[in-house]
Amino acid sequence: MENVLRPLIVIGGSLVVTLLVGWLVDLLLRRADQRHHQVPLWGLLRRCRLPLQFAMCAAMLRGLYDQADIAPKHSAGIGQVLTLVLIGSTAWLMVRIATAIVESSYSRYAHAHRDPARVRRVRTQVTLIQRVVSAIVGVVAVAAMLLTFPAMRAAGASLLASAGILGIVAGVAAQSTLSNMFAGLQIAFGDMVRLGDTVVVNGEWGTVDEITLTFLTVRTWDERRFTMPVSYFTSQPFENWSRGGVQMTGTVFFHLDHSAPVEEMRDKLRDILRECSAWDGRDYGLAVTDSTPSTMEVRALVTAKDADDVWTVRVTVREQMLRWLTAHHPYALPRVNTADAILPPGTAPHTNGADPHRSRATTRGRAVEPPRTGRG
Repeated sequence: MENVLRPLIVIGGSLVVTLLVGWLVDLLLRRADQRHHQVPLWGLLRRCRLPLQFAMCAAMLRGLYDQADIAPKHSAGIGQVLTLVLIGSTAWLMVRIATAIVESSYSRYAHAHRDPARVRRVRTQVTLIQRVVSAIVGVVAVAAMLLTFPAMRAAGASLLASAGILGIVAGVAAQSTLSNMFAGLQIAFGDMVRLGDTVVVNGEWGTVDEITLTFLTVRTWDERRFTMPVSYFTSQPFENWSRGGVQMTGTVFFHLDHSAPVEEMRDKLRDILRECSAWDGRDYGLAVTDSTPSTMEVRALVTAKDADDVWTVRVTVREQMLRWLTAHHPYALPRVNTADAILPPGTAPHTNGADPHRSRATTRGRAVEPPRTGRG
């Protein structure tokens, strides 16, 4: 009877205590979150309930396993498994706690500051710090698990002796990975590019969607994703439209006939912008910037509060201006001239390469009249 009750008491008692402590901790955190709703830390710490229960249960079973007298022939293997579960659940709990603290700090900072650029910078730094902490905790946990095996402890001395050679070999082999990791830290704390920034990379316009220690993802306007190594942004030039403010100036070019009514186009541009909600009202303008033998180039200048709005203003101006020109000034649109060229005054028309300055031409020794080039 004792051989049956002892395992049930040890295992059942460990599970009951684990569930009770988890429920009590969750209750206390819920009440703290209701009393201090302006501090999101308590609500975020509730995510730690599951890893806390795993760690407590593994610790209690590991400590009381010898008294349970379960499968004594396999006690070493079962104890090893419980130790590994304890180390893994403890690392899981530490990552959850660190994540809760980091996210709480970012949330409070975002509510206290209204500058979008500073908020995005802190968000980028916080995200990378969170990833670094998770990576460190994971590496330490794996190392602790390996050291629980006697064979790994015996090989520790030889590993330390060859650590210098292994470090050199690993550094050469992982040169690209290490450079990306250091570039990620440089981006995080150098404020070079942030989450949510509008960038132009390799001729593609998009928004920074994700930053890790090794790669960076840019989401384009058509929902494509460009995944690039972070070392690219520390070694290659790129456009960051969110640096120094998000306000932007856009241009719209028209190729029109030389007879286009430029003054009336300026008035129409003003009317279009007044009806466009994306225009921020800072500035606008219209000027002739270039000309060719058949057309002239007209540039419309518009402003907006960010990259998305400036795109909206540009397409609105282009569409409505062309519609207005087509309806009211169709002659202003570019066309192909097929009429005869107008000759300078005093110049007689001629064809077939005849010289207009010669009154007669000779062919084989006899005089001939020059060809007539007029009508009739």
